[in-house]
This record gives sequence, structure tokens and C-alpha cells, in this order.
Amino acid sequence: MSVPTDALDRTSTDRPLPVLGCDVTVPLVTGGEVTYAALDYAASAPALRRVWDDVAAYAPYYGSVHRGAGYLSQLSTDLFENSRRTVAGFLGCREDDQVVFTRSTTDSLNLLAAALPAGCEVFVFETEHHASLLPWRDARVSYLDAPRTPAEAVATLERALADRDPKGPALVCVTGASNVTGELWPVRELAAAAHAHGARIVLDAAQLAPHHPVDIAELDVDWVAFSGHKLYAPFGSGVLAGRADWLRESEPYLAGGGASRKVARRADGGVDVEWHTTAARHEAGSPNVIGVYAIASACKALTDAGFDRLVEREQELVARVRAGLAEVPEVRVLSLFGDDAPRVGVISFVVDGWNSSHFAAALSAEYGIGVRDGLFCAHPLVRTLLGGDTDDPGECGAPDAGPGERSLNAIRVSFGAGTPDEHVERFIGAVRELVRDGARWNYRTEDGRCVPDRG
Repeated sequence: MSVPTDALDRTSTDRPLPVLGCDVTVPLVTGGEVTYAALDYAASAPALRRVWDDVAAYAPYYGSVHRGAGYLSQLSTDLFENSRRTVAGFLGCREDDQVVFTRSTTDSLNLLAAALPAGCEVFVFETEHHASLLPWRDARVSYLDAPRTPAEAVATLERALADRDPKGPALVCVTGASNVTGELWPVRELAAAAHAHGARIVLDAAQLAPHHPVDIAELDVDWVAFSGHKLYAPFGSGVLAGRADWLRESEPYLAGGGASRKVARRADGGVDVEWHTTAARHEAGSPNVIGVYAIASACKALTDAGFDRLVEREQELVARVRAGLAEVPEVRVLSLFGDDAPRVGVISFVVDGWNSSHFAAALSAEYGIGVRDGLFCAHPLVRTLLGGDTDDPGECGAPDAGPGERSLNAIRVSFGAGTPDEHVERFIGAVRELVRDGARWNYRTEDGRCVPDRG
């Protein structure tokens, strides 16, 4: 099925890619309205206009997948399977790799956790997002301390793998780019270390895939997981792509229609099931064809726009934000690997004398800027970077912490291919003004959130 893509200007990759919401206005507590600056891409990126247009063009033809002989069903099935091939190409999958469609990165890694062979030991750094830190409940898990350099990460993993006993199946789980610091991890080197010690490796690419090309074969990882909603395709779908054997040999992630090839009653009254050995084995139920097609559309859009140019432009924005924050002495940017570490458009920081939730609320209410505050579903990492292990998330209110006092959480600004230069400049200016002049409004805690006190 061919879908028009006029919304994408392939000749203008020095400008942001067109996304939905770029002209939405929001009210300010100080009066008036302003165009919303969406700087929370690490949580969910806005939909690319091309993705939205592709989905809208397909919607009238929507039909059941793998379920019918009618024209719309056949068209939808073809679109679904062609999307699988598009994603495989986007990830540089090997010939025998499988692409399994899931709900999200979290779902993908839980699927892989359910497919681990008996006795498998999992190695994961404490720096991981909870999606890759927590799914391994039925396995033996070794949690590795946060490294302070890429070389230390590789050395730490090598020591842990060399010391394991018995030397049965093992899996390493590592992020490609931190959802807290944006720093790139030495994936290729970690994969080499894993394979040298007879282990496999899964790459959490939730924050890497939207910002940087990911090639399974080049990185020599065994699996890659990512989410559509971070890849400009917010329709609730995700991907687990990689080696087929563990997936083929495990019980289906969900039992039901689509995962089974043949079901028959036995003479004793029971049921015999023959499960698929393809990706369908783990895709029971009616699939999210809209979400899957949206991911494929986003993959095509990023590829057509020229990923290298997108990366170059994003690095210019990263440099601009870091330079702007560096001019404010009260701001401390969080980092594991240091200022010179390569990173994507994700930056977390704290401001001396401010509660981070209060600061983020003021950016939203007084400047129309959307960022995130908290521990970013990476609690061990953020607490390590903040130098504390408190369970108290902090309370909203006046910025009454003393100068230099440790914040209990952090602020994260994140951006990508759809971010206009003006939004970055407004953010830098707002940080300067807030630190210099203070908030112009009072704030309070409501349902765990920091909001303007309008009473």
C-alpha cells in the first residue's frame, strides 16, 4: 500500500521534522498564551506528521490481520507483514532474526525474560531504566555497580562474567543511551565481552533508536528492544528483534489465537496445542496493526530524512543546551562518564537552592515549557548521581533549600528531530530567569504533583 508523504520535506533536514503539536498554545499563569515547547521527548516523542498522515490514509482500509479472506483483511495482513520487514531493515537484522511486535520496550524485555532458558543468569548494571532492570525476576540476577567510564563498564562486565559459576546460559542487558544522562554506552565493546564469555546481550534501544542509527549486525548484539512512542509513533506498539532460538524454544508469551498453529481435543478430554515457531508464537490475539504500521512509517521517515543529518542537527542542539546551562553557576548537569562523553538529546540537572519539582512546574506554568522532574524510572542511577539513597521524592513548595543543598530528584530536558531551535532558546532563557529572579507564582503539591497555587 502506498501512502502519500508530502508532509516530510526531505530537502530541509537542517530544520526540525514536522511533528504534531508544534503549533499548540497553552495558557500561562502570568496571563496570555504561548506556543507549547515540548521538551520531554525521552518520555514520549510527538508523532511525526508523516506518521499521522500515513495512519490516516490507511485507517479506512483497517481490517483484521491474519484472520480473514476479505480484501481489507488481506490488505491489512500485507501491511502488517511488510511493516515487519521495514523494521528489520531499519535495525539491520540478520537473515535468521525475528521481529516480534509487542506493546513497548518494557513488554519486549519481559517477553525475553519469559523466554530465558533454564538456569540462565542475567547481568545488568544498576544504571538501567526499570524496564530493563526489573523483568528478570525468575532468573539469577547479578546487579553491577555504576561505572564511571565506558572502559570501566566493559571491565566490570568482563570480571562479572569471568567469575560466574556454573558457566551455563547467560544474558547481559544494557542500555544504548541513558534515559537520565543521554550518554552513549559502549555497546559494541560490551557485546564483544559478553560473547567472549559465552553470554548473549540484549540492547535496550528505547532512547538510542530515536536519536541514532541502530544496526544489530554491526553492533553484534543478540536482541534489540525499543518503543514506538519514543520513535515518533505514539500508538502503543514496540519491538523485540533478534535471535530466534530462545524465542522459538520457549513457551508462548501469551497463550491464544494467532500463537497456535493447531489445537485439538484429546480422547482424555484435554487439549493438544501446536504452537507457531515464527514471531507469531509471541503475538497472540489481534495485533495492534495501527501501532505496527506507525512504527514502520517512522522508520521510513527517519531513514528518508537522512539519519546522519538528523544526528548532526541534534548534536548542535545538545551543545547549545549544555553551553547555556554551563553559564548558570547554580546548575549541575548529571553525568556518569564526564563532560566529553558522547550523548543524545537527553540532559538531566539540578539547581542549587531549588526543589526540582518546583522548578519544572515553574517552567511549565510561567513559560509553557514541558520537561520532566523526578527519578525517571531509573531510581538507583539518579540516586547515585545525586549522591544519596533517600526514598523521599521531595515536596513541592517555595525553593527554600539552601545554596548547594542536594536536591531529592532531578529535572530532565529532552529533544529530538522535531524540536525547533526556538524551543531550545526559550528553555535556556527561562532557566536563567528563574535562577536569577525566582518564580513569579506560588506552587503547592496536589496528588503528588507540583502545580500553581491558584487559591
